[in-house]
Amino acid sequence: MKILITGGCGFIGSNFIRSLLGRTKDIEIVNLDKLTYAGNPENLRDIEHDPRYQFIKGDICDRSKVSEAVEGCDAVINFAAESHVDRSIADADAFVRTGVIGVQVLLDSARKAGVSRFIQIGTDEVYGSIREGAFSEISPLNPSSPYSASKAAGDMLALSYFRTFGMPVIVTRSSNNYGPFQFPEKLIPLFITNCLEGKSLPLYGDGTNVREWIHVLDNCRAIELVLERGVPGEIYNISSGRELTNREIALTIVRKFELPERFITPVADRPGHDFRYAMDCTKIAGLGFVADTDVKTGLEDTIAWYRDHSQWWKPLKDKN
Repeated sequence: MKILITGGCGFIGSNFIRSLLGRTKDIEIVNLDKLTYAGNPENLRDIEHDPRYQFIKGDICDRSKVSEAVEGCDAVINFAAESHVDRSIADADAFVRTGVIGVQVLLDSARKAGVSRFIQIGTDEVYGSIREGAFSEISPLNPSSPYSASKAAGDMLALSYFRTFGMPVIVTRSSNNYGPFQFPEKLIPLFITNCLEGKSLPLYGDGTNVREWIHVLDNCRAIELVLERGVPGEIYNISSGRELTNREIALTIVRKFELPERFITPVADRPGHDFRYAMDCTKIAGLGFVADTDVKTGLEDTIAWYRDHSQWWKPLKDKN
């Protein structure tokens, strides 16, 4: 099987490529990535000479580049996205361009190429906030930020190609990911690297916002299952079901570093900050998925990775 993976130099995409190459021998991967600030070739330095892997630098909004990349591919997995909510609040242009126009270009090119699978990688943020219970795949969408709105639009566009053209489109929506190679502007790597630098941990508001956390490699396994067994036209929620407040995450991290709680510094809350995300993941469980990594173990492993890879994250923090 030959797969076009877009945004493969990003956090989840790079982990997925490494995981897939490690699990599957009879595979070819084409990685199309624009290499924006969060797309880092260093994320895949260890596999760049694998004969099953090819890198193409390009924008998913570039029709000619996408057509070149998708030629001969059996499947497309779209990880490409602008992903940081704070950045979308400051300037939404790139989010709409990549999350909507880019998805359209990919769909058109993949349809012309006759791919047998098109997986649109989404987020739980499209559902908005929920105080009690959990969202299922048929819950209405209620995005709060330009980021989540652009992702919701991309999901709907992808599913419309299934309904209108019969394209074998599948959408996955995962909860908050964490693990190695995550850009250090995100909550967990920001808090870990700040501890390593002796800096405070900026916590939005009172820190009671609730998130489900899933280790990136668990999410990668779930996406592989969807690639193999998912039903076209369907949506699959992916999560661990493990909820923590942002303050609990911060406390866990400072305690791992044996730092006092005063290192946690409240800052003004983010505009439109959703209070709680939670998803019902019964459907993905039906494909055989179980999240193996508990948050305690996953955080310990993630802290150890950032401690051992300062040469990776320090230049990124210094640049941004």
